[in-house]
Amino acid sequence: QVRLMESGGGLTQPGGSLRLSCAASRSTLTFVAMGWYRQAPGKEREWVARIRSNGLTEYADAVKGRFTISRDRTTMYLQMDNLQPEDTAVYFCNVHVSYVVDYWGQGTQVTVSS
Repeated sequence: QVRLMESGGGLTQPGGSLRLSCAASRSTLTFVAMGWYRQAPGKEREWVARIRSNGLTEYADAVKGRFTISRDRTTMYLQMDNLQPEDTAVYFCNVHVSYVVDYWGQGTQVTVSS
């Protein structure tokens, strides 16, 4: 089992930046892939970004060019720049320890408002 703990959410104005962290209970280098998802009020959870075991990164069109996913041995990060009100959501980290087994964090709130 893998425990995940997100942090770094908060309130910022449009155009601002936040950095989310997802600390894992074991080395991230053992995971097939890690990713971020978000869920806005009244909407379904959507995929935001992914980093694979080989370091390849992928982004949803809505965040491409503004968000950057990265990781070190124990933690995954999401640097979010030029945040907009439509980025307001609860952000969740997700890790795949295999192609069929994954784990979720508890979520962290990001609010973008003037």
